[in-house]
Amino acid sequence: MKSISLTMISVFVAMISFAQSKENILPAEVQIKVAVQAAPPEFREAATVLGYNAKGELVTLRKGTNDYTCLAPDYRTPSYFAAYCYHNSLEPFMKRGRELIAENKRKERDAIREKEIAEGKLSMPKTPTALFGYWGSFNKLNKETGEMSDFKRRYVIYVPFAKAADLGLSNKPNNLGQPWLMDEGTFKAHIMITPSLDHH
Repeated sequence: MKSISLTMISVFVAMISFAQSKENILPAEVQIKVAVQAAPPEFREAATVLGYNAKGELVTLRKGTNDYTCLAPDYRTPSYFAAYCYHNSLEPFMKRGRELIAENKRKERDAIREKEIAEGKLSMPKTPTALFGYWGSFNKLNKETGEMSDFKRRYVIYVPFAKAADLGLSNKPNNLGQPWLMDEGTFKAHIMITPSLDHH
């Protein structure tokens, strides 16, 4: 009986927490402003934007006309309010990752995607492909501009199965803003670039 009661309390607390987090769902036009901050300026106006409706479901907020998709920050993580923009050739890979997380398979998602890529069920771009990250704090957000006063940026270039030595890169992180290769030799090998100083 005690175990059941604790379980019910946990479920109740989770429901309250989720309800409170839905209060962080911003109007679509604000989500779009935040999402496109991740992209280079010349890609922003024509990019497709994915974000959240009033029910908390991920939907297309704006259909774009160029080759880029921007993802608005997840309203459930206000302390790490992160937007991303990437070339559309990455969308199958990104979408599959979101699907697996929704199925509570976050820990297994890389193994599953690796297997599906090997089987030809999931595709990765054949050429180097960029992803741009932009994040900060929800309470530092300017809803008029979509900017966060404490924002940071990260740039990623996916180069599946690449080896650091072949690219003339290190495979170890640094705090100098220098590019390095993460997940070397795997399907999700990517060049990481984290600016040492952010430029507003």
